[in-house]
Amino acid sequence: MSEQVAEVGRGIELTYERSGSGVPLLLIAGLGQQKHEWHDGLVALLADRGYDVVRFDNRDVGRSTHARFRPPGPVDMLRKRWDPQQYDLGDLGLDTLGLLDVLGWNTAHLVGMSMGGMIAQTVAARYPARVSSLTSIFSTTGAARVGRPALSTWARMFGKPASTRDEHTDAAVKMYRHIGSAGYPFDENRIRATAGTTWDRDPRPAAGVGRQLAGIMKSGDRTAEVRTITAPTLVLHGDRDRMVNPTGGEVTAAAVSGARRHTLPGMGHDLPEALWPTLADLIDTHIRTAESRSSDAPNL
Repeated sequence: MSEQVAEVGRGIELTYERSGSGVPLLLIAGLGQQKHEWHDGLVALLADRGYDVVRFDNRDVGRSTHARFRPPGPVDMLRKRWDPQQYDLGDLGLDTLGLLDVLGWNTAHLVGMSMGGMIAQTVAARYPARVSSLTSIFSTTGAARVGRPALSTWARMFGKPASTRDEHTDAAVKMYRHIGSAGYPFDENRIRATAGTTWDRDPRPAAGVGRQLAGIMKSGDRTAEVRTITAPTLVLHGDRDRMVNPTGGEVTAAAVSGARRHTLPGMGHDLPEALWPTLADLIDTHIRTAESRSSDAPNL
């Protein structure tokens, strides 16, 4: 699983890695997350089921292209004052589309978590011919008063940025104790290891995270666009999510015609190891059903 770099257009390069072979499956990470947040064990379970699995760093994190402009502060975001260079989810969707082109995939199954779910929704809505199915994990549509972080989570999001690796890993542990899956064992060692890798690949990541968050907020309420999605859609959400309230999953499933929603008891805003087999099974079943329906569809 060696890293590769794809030039996806508009001066953006995305770092990605590929596992397995078979049906194209693209995993899209969330806010501030790098590709390894799709943990090796979960990726292996999907690859073993016959998928060509690609995970990547979105722009502004990891080893992908970083913007140079200063991210907006909390007051700027509240007042919706954006730098002229500020991108939105549509731009991140174009990055994703460019990666599909580099991979040579005419179509792919998209699985996105959190912000990655928003990106996947955007691609599915705007480029339906390129999306075989959509799985949206603990994500939302941007609609007001639903799918919002808890007030206690907002306070943690706008804390002082870490200036050292140790501060970063400590902050990750504190955050995931708050937003993680309270219904499952808390794996502090794995969280520290993941956060350490994040810092090693992209020291002082706060600026990129701020620009990504601004991209989400700039995109606003996308419900009308999400309603146009025609790809077979699975919406997964836990019932203990303090980052994206479970109402985000509810409105996503309600917006997409024929979408299937599955609530995972005890899951918060992370992917605990104990849930990997369940997640792999749910994603696999959804994709196989979509592939079966596609092959049964008449050629007009």
